[in-house]
Amino acid sequence: MVSEPSRSAVKRERVRDYLMELVESCAPGDPIPSERTLCEQLGVSRPTLRSAVDELVTTGLLVREHGRGMFVARAKITQELAPARDAYRLPQASGTWASRVLEFTTVQAGARVGRRLHISPAAEITYIARLRLVDDEPMAIEYLHVPAALVPGLGPGDMESGDFYDFLRERHGVRVHEAVQSIEPTVTNEEEARLIGVPVLSPALLFERLTKDVDGRPVEYVHSVYRGDRYRIVSRLALGDGPPAAGPRLSAAEHHPGIPPGDLRARREVPATTSGDVQPG
Repeated sequence: MVSEPSRSAVKRERVRDYLMELVESCAPGDPIPSERTLCEQLGVSRPTLRSAVDELVTTGLLVREHGRGMFVARAKITQELAPARDAYRLPQASGTWASRVLEFTTVQAGARVGRRLHISPAAEITYIARLRLVDDEPMAIEYLHVPAALVPGLGPGDMESGDFYDFLRERHGVRVHEAVQSIEPTVTNEEEARLIGVPVLSPALLFERLTKDVDGRPVEYVHSVYRGDRYRIVSRLALGDGPPAAGPRLSAAEHHPGIPPGDLRARREVPATTSGDVQPG
């Protein structure tokens, strides 16, 4: 039996996916339908729709203009920290990690998730929302989308113990090979704030990741919200002379956050590694 908060969270998640699909199908500056029209199209209440719209406004994907309506925002600047051809394993973040499943269901992929996973919008996916804990303290909420045909027999208990990628390999013969992950700032909505124990609109980190197997087949699309007060991303750069360091390299033509463009002109490449870091409470 799904609890009322979980049902509400799933409905808001579907509204968010619909709005993201709208954003991705439009050009910057294009208008989107009014809240009233969207509520009628999606069959949801105004508060549910407004919660999802507020999230996209906060993350810079939509803009509201008083008296005019809502519009698709200008495209964001994207910074790739490591070349895809130099894939590497990230160090484990500190602390003892555990998971608690909040929602586990089978739904249709829909247009946006189906496009991410290269499957039909009508194809079934296993949708999992889980709370990630570090040393028994809530740290993040993960929303996973996995093609249902890929994981027959998957149950909630499988998502609360062990490593999911190990499970894919050992139970289903799926060997993950690479992932593309983006990270950007956001703030928590009411449901997220309640689950991870922070005030509403607290700073947070939004992760989005698409994982592929050794054959290049998408096997997992995830977006996660991490506490901004307890989790940070650390990049280690080798800028001075010395022995070459292992890890991906950034060329002088690329811009690394915190280093003004042009400051690396004297060096052809900069070794860089990135890791997660849980901060003391």
